[in-house]
Amino acid sequence: MIRYFVTRLLRSALTIALVVTFAFIVLRLSGDPATIILGPEAPPEAIEAFRHNWGLDRPVLVQYVEYFHAILRGDLGISMRDGRSAIELVGERIPATLALTIPALLLQLAIGIPAGVYAALHQGKGFDRAVMVTAVLGFAVPSFVLALALVLVFSVNLGWLPSGGRDSWMHAILPIITLGLGGAAALARFTRSAMLEVLGRPFIRTASAKGLPWAAVVRGHALPNAAIPTVTLVGFLVGSLIAGAVVVESVFSWPGVGRLLVVAVSNRDLAVVQCLLLLVAASMVTSNLIVDFLYGVLDPRLRQGARAGA
Repeated sequence: MIRYFVTRLLRSALTIALVVTFAFIVLRLSGDPATIILGPEAPPEAIEAFRHNWGLDRPVLVQYVEYFHAILRGDLGISMRDGRSAIELVGERIPATLALTIPALLLQLAIGIPAGVYAALHQGKGFDRAVMVTAVLGFAVPSFVLALALVLVFSVNLGWLPSGGRDSWMHAILPIITLGLGGAAALARFTRSAMLEVLGRPFIRTASAKGLPWAAVVRGHALPNAAIPTVTLVGFLVGSLIAGAVVVESVFSWPGVGRLLVVAVSNRDLAVVQCLLLLVAASMVTSNLIVDFLYGVLDPRLRQGARAGA
């Protein structure tokens, strides 16, 4: 087990390092921040002075080494726009994003898992067909289309909910629904497939043949085994929530890290963009790392494989 967990930790650290490297290279190739921040009409002397002050005139390899060393020290840079710490700017936006992503994840779990289990237990019936149709729509409809549709119905036509901002808890309803519905549909479909696969295995028939009540068979045998593959999807859903927040926060003018990322990219604010990408990568890697740990706890075959590999 220790070897299994240590291997996952090392892989996670390598993934974050690769993301940091990729982001650093792409940002340096996407345009000169000095020209974008100062404007194309700025005198060459001002542009050169700006590049020198921010170390942009040094070789890229030197910039990368210094940046990586700064990360290891916990220094994520200074915003080129207002001179504040990048981590401070990002930290101010994290509560707003968590106010959307955490309820959206809970909504996905509350809808997706029960719907998938119930659909599997009633395969071929009306509810099962409804779940499958909803899941297909959830995959097909982009989040920004769903967001605009919700605004059109509930804000413009009905006037029940505000269309943007963060002045009250009612402003969070439409963004949470937008983030939650797509993931709930995916989770329902995946849970249904996992349940159907487990329900067709011999040990389920054996448990039923022993005279156990069907509800006990489902609770004690089907659900625990179906939970193992479902945990994987939950890890991906956490990552998709973070990525989806970029679009949803922009549509609803929600002052979170997603909207900050859009603004920082358009302004070529390198430190802020790099800090945000590092945060997103760390969040996604951490969620998948937790999934790997849960796999090791839930599935004894992985522990046996780890011992055999040792």
